[in-house]
Amino acid sequence: MAEGTNENPHTYPQGVPCWIDTEQPDPEAAARFYGELLDWTFVEAMPPGAPGSYLIAQAVGGDGERKDAAAIAPAADAGADDADATWTTYIAVDDADAMAARAAELGGEIVEQPVDAGPGGRYATVRDPGGAVFRLWQARRRLGSQINNAAGSWNFSYLHVADPAAVLPFYRELFGWQVSDMGPDAGAMIGVRGYGDHLQATVDPDIRVRQADAPPGFADVVAQAEPSAPGETPQWHVAFSVADRDASAAVAERLGGTVVSREDGVWTLAARIRDPWGAEFTLSQFTGPGD
Repeated sequence: MAEGTNENPHTYPQGVPCWIDTEQPDPEAAARFYGELLDWTFVEAMPPGAPGSYLIAQAVGGDGERKDAAAIAPAADAGADDADATWTTYIAVDDADAMAARAAELGGEIVEQPVDAGPGGRYATVRDPGGAVFRLWQARRRLGSQINNAAGSWNFSYLHVADPAAVLPFYRELFGWQVSDMGPDAGAMIGVRGYGDHLQATVDPDIRVRQADAPPGFADVVAQAEPSAPGETPQWHVAFSVADRDASAAVAERLGGTVVSREDGVWTLAARIRDPWGAEFTLSQFTGPGD
């Protein structure tokens, strides 16, 4: 969040995915790719003279203001020929140290112990029992993404593991998630009780009106778990909203990305994209039945 510029910042209760970033072997080139693809501009979060870089991507909201949407950071092995590019999802917590300890008790692996990210907050990196990596985020100055679902912004995160039913108990115990089973091939919807009320009281007063025809509890949904594809690395997969899936996919290809697959659903048109450095994500165009 650009401090001091947002009168109604989006806060995230514990257990809600709140932020995403990508670690890239060439952050400047990645910024050019994602900047043109998603109409992002960037602000350097690291103070002048400090080592490293953390580029905050900003997307245009409905009010015409640019708001924090995601970030690009150097990969730990940036510069190596085999440096991996990845997208990571952060989940809001009240106490990163306590939640990291609890994750370890429940069978998760602590990849990075809790550490301060400057004045923005404190984080820890966890690998769940199915192999998917995520981060715990204890917010201070940086509350998380300040724009969601608008074109060019983060839309959703999906837990992709071989056996969601075997991994979801870990998350239920850790975050108190409410899980609605959608069947063996469809995975599960994940909710945080009361999140819809939180949104209605803060940044989305019309959520109940818009979702009048949605199933009970839909406003509380924060993520989805799906079986991973054959050969897919366990991950938290991210999706971005776009106005036109095919036009955006064509831009991604022109910029050196690869269209891995396309899917035409009842509510969305989706394209899975691999960026030039190997990180995969989805472009999602909302359509609605009959569109």
